[in-house]
Amino acid sequence: MAGYITEFFGYRSEDNSEDALKTASNEVCPFLGSRCSKIISRDGIASGVCAIKQKSENSPSVICCPIRLYADNYKVLSRIAKRAFSLDLKLYEGRAAVDRSKVENGAVAVFGHGWGGELRLPQRGGTGSYFVDWVLARLDGSGELVEFTAIEIQTIDTTGNYRTAREELVNHRTIVSDTVGFNWENVSKRIVPQLIYKGPVLQREDLCRAGLYFVCPHPIFERVLKRLGGKEMIPKFPTQPASIHFISYDYSDSLNINGVIRPLDVIEEHCTTVYKIQEAFSAMNLPEGNVYRDAIFRSLYSQHYTDLQTSSK
Repeated sequence: MAGYITEFFGYRSEDNSEDALKTASNEVCPFLGSRCSKIISRDGIASGVCAIKQKSENSPSVICCPIRLYADNYKVLSRIAKRAFSLDLKLYEGRAAVDRSKVENGAVAVFGHGWGGELRLPQRGGTGSYFVDWVLARLDGSGELVEFTAIEIQTIDTTGNYRTAREELVNHRTIVSDTVGFNWENVSKRIVPQLIYKGPVLQREDLCRAGLYFVCPHPIFERVLKRLGGKEMIPKFPTQPASIHFISYDYSDSLNINGVIRPLDVIEEHCTTVYKIQEAFSAMNLPEGNVYRDAIFRSLYSQHYTDLQTSSK
C-alpha cells in the first residue's frame, strides 16, 4: 500500500506560496493558530499532515487530522448549535457562557478540546467509553441550563509511514509517495459500535433532545453507509432524543489557489435513529448459510469436496 500527503500544515502539498512554506517551516497549525499538536518523534517533530490519498487512480484525498474539521474558527460547532437549538447563539468556553448568557439573553457553553475543560463523567467498569468529543449546552437568559447536545468527530486513521514523504515536503516541497495508507477496517470496527452505545446513553438524558451529531469526512461517511448496507437500511427520521445526525465534509471545488487554504463544505446530512443503526448493523451483509461448514469441508477434504461440488452441478 502506498499513498501521498495531499495537505500539509493546512495548505495543499502543491502550494509553494510564501504562506504555505512559512507555516510548514514554523510547524504551525493554521486552524489552531499554534504549533501542530500531533508529535511524531522523540525529537518533538510535528506531523503537519492534514490529509492523505492512496496512490491508486481516482482515490480521494481523505482528512486524517480531526483538527482540520475545526477550520474557520470552529465553524462546525456553531453550525451544529444553530441546528440543534434552532437559535443563533454565540459560543463560549464552559463557565464563561453563564455570565454572557445573562447579557446576551442566551448563550452556548462549549466543553471539549480546550474549551471549558473536561466534563467529569462517572466511569463504568473502569472505562469512560461514553465520553464524547464535544458537548454544546444551551443556557437561557438567566444563565440556566436548558438543553444540550453531543458531537463526535471522526477522521481516518493511517497505516504505514509518511516520514519520507514529509521530509520531501519540508526540504523541497516535493510530493513523493510513501507507505502510508488508510485503516478502513478500524473505522468500520470502531465507529458503528460507538454510535450504538453512545446513542442510547444520550437518549436517557432528560435535556439531550437532539441526540448525537457525528461529523466526518465524506469518504468515511460513505464507508460507514456501505458497512450498514446503504441508506435504505438507515432511513431518515426527524430530530429526536434517539437521533444520530451524520454530517459529512469534503473539500470545496470552488477554490484551488496558492496561498489560500481550501474551504470545506458540508456534502451531506443524514438524520436517522440509533435503533435503525442497530438493526442495520445486526443484519448487514450476511453471507449464505453454511459458509463455516463448507470452509471446514474444503480444508479437511479439499479434493473430495471439489469433486462433490463439480458432480452436483
